[in-house]
This record gives sequence, C-alpha cells and structure tokens, in this order.
Amino acid sequence: MNATLIAQIINFLILVAILTKVAYKPLMKALADRQAKIADSLATAEQEKQAAEKLKQEYLAQLTEARVQAQTIVDKAAKLAEQTKDEILKEAREESARLLKATQEEIARERERAVAELKGEVVTLAVAAASKIIAQNMNDTANAKIVDDFINNLDGKKIGGLPC
Repeated sequence: MNATLIAQIINFLILVAILTKVAYKPLMKALADRQAKIADSLATAEQEKQAAEKLKQEYLAQLTEARVQAQTIVDKAAKLAEQTKDEILKEAREESARLLKATQEEIARERERAVAELKGEVVTLAVAAASKIIAQNMNDTANAKIVDDFINNLDGKKIGGLPC
C-alpha cells in the first residue's frame, strides 16, 4: 500500500464526515419534511374526499326528499282539483235542478192563470149568451131560431166537419 492510497482514503473519510455534517443531515431533514408534507397532503386530500362524499350523500338525500315533497305536492294538487271539480259539478247540478223547478213552477202558475182567464172568458160568454137568450126569450120559436143560427154559424173545422 502506498501513501497516496492511504491519503486518498483519509481524504475520502474526511469528505464523508464533512458531507454528513453539512449536506447529509440537511438533505435528510429536507426529505423528511417533504415526506411529512406529502403525507399531510394525502391525509388532507383523504379528509376532503370523505367530506365531499358526505356532502354528496347529503345532496342525494335532500334531492330524494325534494322529489318526495314535489310528488306529495302534485298529489295534493290533483286531489284538490278533483274535489273542486266534484264541488263545481254538484253546484251546477243543484243550480240546474233549482232552475228547472223554478221554471216548472212558473209554467204551472202561467197555466193556472191562463185557465183562470179562460174560465172568466167562458163565464163572460156564457153570461152574454144567456142574457141574449133571456132577452129574446119570447117564445119557443124564437129560441129554436137562435139555436139554429148558432149551429149554422159554427165553423165546420172546429166540430170535426160533422153535420149537425
């Protein structure tokens, strides 16, 4: 072995000792810091992922609840519309029945009034005819002539076209 080789080994060992003190420890510390930072970032990312998943589940639950509420509202609106339709139809039927009854009552009153007027006219005509007959009641021949005139003056269509 020669002196140069020993000097080189000593120089190498001194260099390794200096590098260990000056460069290796800070380099290892930087690597450890970086490793801790990466681990922290991964942990934060995992927490954020879990938080995002939790928010997603809450969103889906709220969306499902909103759909259920919307369907409930639609069902209530349909039921209310059906009830309103039934009420309107019932009221229309009642109004129609009431109007029909009122119209029938009005027709009955008008008929009674017409019958009463007709009876009055018949009574007036009968009284006029009776007073005419009484006024001309001189003898049987005059009465027979009045009856014959009445029969001859009757319209053939009104008595069915039958000869008297």
